[in-house]
Amino acid sequence: MPYLVFLAALSFVASPLLTPGFGGFEPNQFPVPQNNPPAQPAGYAFAIWGLIYLWLVIATGFQMLWRKTAADWVSMRPALFASLAIGAFWLPVALVSPLGATVLIWAMQITAVLALCRCPDRDAAFASGPVGLYAGWLTAAASISLALIGAGWGFMTGTNAAILALAIALTVTLVVMTRRATAITYPVGVIWALIAVVVANWADGPQSVIWFATAGAVGIAAFATVTNYRRL
Repeated sequence: MPYLVFLAALSFVASPLLTPGFGGFEPNQFPVPQNNPPAQPAGYAFAIWGLIYLWLVIATGFQMLWRKTAADWVSMRPALFASLAIGAFWLPVALVSPLGATVLIWAMQITAVLALCRCPDRDAAFASGPVGLYAGWLTAAASISLALIGAGWGFMTGTNAAILALAIALTVTLVVMTRRATAITYPVGVIWALIAVVVANWADGPQSVIWFATAGAVGIAAFATVTNYRRL
């Protein structure tokens, strides 16, 4: 399993190289074209993937070489392997099916969160650190995918879909933080996405989405600060 986790990470990182040209869902991939949807974060936010990819490769290489037989690393590996292996197929699916990509990203998120909850207490820089950032971004991204599906298939307006998606992301975040409060990179990943949603909507987006995302980012930061302060 240590070797499989490392290979899954390499496959996950290689996926964008084998699937060039993907810059997000195209508006016409939806029955109701999604031009500048309110739930979509600003483009710069996706640069976080560079850090996530690099950190995951380093972390999985570390566990393969130096924690191969460590008992406290065993329980997290199956979930992390599943998340990374699913992630290796996400881009090809996203090119042809937003619905399929949404199902996959939720599977990635659930397994990444499970891996985070099972991370060893030691070696945070190689366990809860990278896995937390990965799971945090996925928590926001999975909910954003739901918003695009909801608005793109005409179930609700883009604004209502964005607010519902943000509410789901915030709820999941708070639940996970109560289970793994010391994994500070997890809320950082979510907050990064929320701030990018604010930036994307700042000029002419719905004020309700801006305020909801801002309040969510502040609330998560406050919760993380208070929770970790109490543990000192």
